[in-house]
Amino acid sequence: MTDPAPSSLAFDWNLLPTLTADLPGTGGRIRELEEDFQVDEVPLYLPSGEGDDLYIRLEKRGHNTNHVVKELATQLGLDLKKIGVAGLKDRRAVTTQWISLPAKAERRLEAFAMEGVRILEVSRHTNRLGIGHLLGNRFRIRVRGAPGGAALARTVMQRLEGGVPNYFGPQRFGIGGKNAEEGLRLVRSNLRGRGSIPLKRFLVSSLQSAVFNAYLAERLRLGLFDALLEGDMAKKHDTGGVFRVEDAALESERARRGEISATGTLFGRKVRPLDGAAGELERRVLESFGLTLEDFASRKGDRRIVRVFLEGVGVEEAEDGFVLSFLLPRGAFATSVLREVMKTEVDREPGEPDEELSE
Repeated sequence: MTDPAPSSLAFDWNLLPTLTADLPGTGGRIRELEEDFQVDEVPLYLPSGEGDDLYIRLEKRGHNTNHVVKELATQLGLDLKKIGVAGLKDRRAVTTQWISLPAKAERRLEAFAMEGVRILEVSRHTNRLGIGHLLGNRFRIRVRGAPGGAALARTVMQRLEGGVPNYFGPQRFGIGGKNAEEGLRLVRSNLRGRGSIPLKRFLVSSLQSAVFNAYLAERLRLGLFDALLEGDMAKKHDTGGVFRVEDAALESERARRGEISATGTLFGRKVRPLDGAAGELERRVLESFGLTLEDFASRKGDRRIVRVFLEGVGVEEAEDGFVLSFLLPRGAFATSVLREVMKTEVDREPGEPDEELSE
């Protein structure tokens, strides 16, 4: 294997190869209007109608989830830690999601008022919502400034039936894409410095994300997106089970059929790095940043699948462009899909670190 291409901690789409590089992009623009970017959270379960937790389904325009949660706490007199969400949604969009509140909030709920926020449903359930209690997100995205682009978009989306690179998108890396650099500064100073503990954790998680992106990019360059190496930890798409790859040729056939995919390491003290040929590739990428495993001792760590599959794909003609519809599993970024279709630096300047309190 060749050494990985030089890596940078600052987010840059140009360092992350596309899967459909042989196809042209549609170009265009997104998010000119809030309603151009619609996101509906798909819950892991629906409220049962009974229990000690109040569930409200909200529609939000121009607000991220953290902002709305803080306003709910203020207006309803709630402890912020008692409010539950399954996932965090962008500000520059129209989004829907369930939020759980202590049952005592129900009597004050009618008085809640916030511009751009509507309560769509109210119910009860037996537990508080937690991060990850969702199946995924359904997107409907208007691309403007791409006349005649629908036909090309359909061609690209057909190619993506074999999976989409599961890159962390620019939202993860904040204004200017610098969050990972701040994360590196924190780990090198043993997390000393100003800032809340949740913010510091998020910045270090951005560093984990930058390393994962570089690892996934190198797999694409080496033709290993839908193939496996000895030592890979592969994930089964049907059951979620993870296992070590012993016979790379045999398991690569299953990967090409879409049954399994490789995972990358989000380094931390409780996750074992890859070994074998896959581990060697992973170590080379880690070393290209001048990082060691010890730099991630403040994080528990995890595994992230390198490929996700789209569901419910649709492409519609629209004036001066087209509309894309698709569903992604939790944790996947719509910008990775849009980048394949448009071949532009999608959301290069996200405007604010919407996910700063996600962990």
